[in-house]
Amino acid sequence: MIRSINTLNRNMNILQKKQENTSNNIANTNTPGYKYQEIVQSTMENHTMVNYTEGRQASSRRELGNWVFGNEIDQVYTNTDQGQFVETGDPLDYAIPDRSYFSVDLAGGERAYTRNGNFALDADNRLVTMEGHQVVGTLADGTESEILLDQNGNIQNGARLQLVQFPEGAELERIGDTLFTDPAGVGQVVDGEAVKGFLEMSNVIVADEMVRLIQIAREFEANQKALQTSDETLSKAVNDIGRV
Repeated sequence: MIRSINTLNRNMNILQKKQENTSNNIANTNTPGYKYQEIVQSTMENHTMVNYTEGRQASSRRELGNWVFGNEIDQVYTNTDQGQFVETGDPLDYAIPDRSYFSVDLAGGERAYTRNGNFALDADNRLVTMEGHQVVGTLADGTESEILLDQNGNIQNGARLQLVQFPEGAELERIGDTLFTDPAGVGQVVDGEAVKGFLEMSNVIVADEMVRLIQIAREFEANQKALQTSDETLSKAVNDIGRV
């Protein structure tokens, strides 16, 4: 009985994480470059349950069958499908029409990548993200450079936005809502042009996320009822034993 309660508790914890993830997807529906996440769960390993009640002396091993102690989170999957392009007319907005990412430098020199092309200018007229991270450019000779712009959004130092692609299935590490790092270092700088005056919007489909929330609520209710039944059964067993 205790194992059953533990299994139900584990399942409810997974459902809570799924609910939090789905709510975060919905909250970022209007975040440019946001890629929605899905939590993938798997069934835990089977274990053979036994007792020693077999035989004439009721002391021999008796197999009761297999028992699964619930589910566990297998991975958090990021869907990288391209979102819809929206024309903004803002010269500081950029969208990439392929699978590439913009390169940005974080505080401390760490390199990150994003599909969010909603940029701004800092006090030195350098192109930066809305969080203030410097956008990386590439000069004609291939060296990296900052990107300097005038007030009309025209690049002044001959740099191009550095675009990076990753092999299919590459495992990027998500930091925040729209930034990723490349722990394996498999990204490659590629030729390509970003489209000025456009933004790639989130690839979240709100209707799908709402359906997920409904499914999670129903599963949570079913697990809650099962947990309540187990608790009542355990309580009854304890009380009956106490009366004996």
